[in-house]
Amino acid sequence: MEEIHFWIGVIATIAFAITGVLAIADRGVDIFGVLVLGVITAIGGGTVRDIILETPTFWSESQMYIWLALGASVLTFVAESFFTQPQIYRWMLYIDGLGAALFGIAGADKAWNMDFGLPLGPVILGVVTAIGGGLLRDILAGRKTLLMSHELYAIPVTLACCAYVLILNFSPQYTIEGSMICMLGSFGLRAAAIYWDLRVPKIFITKTR
Repeated sequence: MEEIHFWIGVIATIAFAITGVLAIADRGVDIFGVLVLGVITAIGGGTVRDIILETPTFWSESQMYIWLALGASVLTFVAESFFTQPQIYRWMLYIDGLGAALFGIAGADKAWNMDFGLPLGPVILGVVTAIGGGLLRDILAGRKTLLMSHELYAIPVTLACCAYVLILNFSPQYTIEGSMICMLGSFGLRAAAIYWDLRVPKIFITKTR
């Protein structure tokens, strides 16, 4: 299980960096900006989580994640025309969704094992782990954030983290099975949103004079 999580984490880190760079490609960012925003997208969420938990950041113990993010960012900068092809970009969105699902559950699990703010703390930090990097990127790039774009992105992660915390609380003997089910459920909902272009309903506000 740990080996599976490791390799999915590696792939997800690369996907996060690539989609992070592609998201700001229209901003005319130079290579240094690409590197900064690519790395922030890939490791930002986990970094914020570890700072809140007052524990060493995960990349300080294994800098491989930073090197992967840097490499993926440079590759995207050089081969932007390849990654912006509709079919390739769509596949990257699926991998990004899988990474968000894994990182969300991993973040919730880490907070739970540290007894942080039970029961809501693990849910909150799971979501932060999954989407925090993208939020930081959008703020720095002056873009509309994920939370304001009506994409069905954060909701699948939130539901999965809630379900996982319930499993940890009431059926801890099924932690491994539960983590896989929650991760696949989150990814399945995100994949459906990508395939059918599902969106979160907007709130319509009637303006009065």
